Amino acid sequence: MADGGGLMTDFVPGPDTARLFRNTLGQFATGVTVVTAPGPDGPMAIVANSFASVSLDPALVLWSPAKSSRRFPVFAEARRFAIHVLREAQKDVCERFAKEGGNFDGLDWSLGTGDVPLIEGTLARFECGQFAAHDAGDHVIIVGRVTAARLGTGAPLLFSAGQYGRFTEAG
Repeated sequence: MADGGGLMTDFVPGPDTARLFRNTLGQFATGVTVVTAPGPDGPMAIVANSFASVSLDPALVLWSPAKSSRRFPVFAEARRFAIHVLREAQKDVCERFAKEGGNFDGLDWSLGTGDVPLIEGTLARFECGQFAAHDAGDHVIIVGRVTAARLGTGAPLLFSAGQYGRFTEAG
């Protein structure tokens, strides 16, 4: 069945269609964030595209780490964390922390309130205290109360359909 936009595939999400479901979710373009928190052996980071605003008053945001991640315990237990929105030129930062969560070598960063690692030069940054955590299947939804924010300028690093991209105006 076509709707003018191409072939459509209907399916019921489940174990036999997990890859198809993941590909379908990948059609939603997202920005790329790196979440940081203090870990038992030093600063820790994880890449997340599950970031969203929740409330302006109070200032709340959310993100959702996977329970299967080796880094999950650090972030699930963190009382303070920072969410960094990456700029277009920071694909290398994303790839660094996708592979190794403790690799801050050579990166411009400092420690903020509660020893939270703060990465410099990002498009935006939200310093948060954990406000709530909700079980959500194979993830946990972590809601953070924003205690400080920083706004930069530039273009965001985007991710869609398994690839990095950039924003261009529609014609």
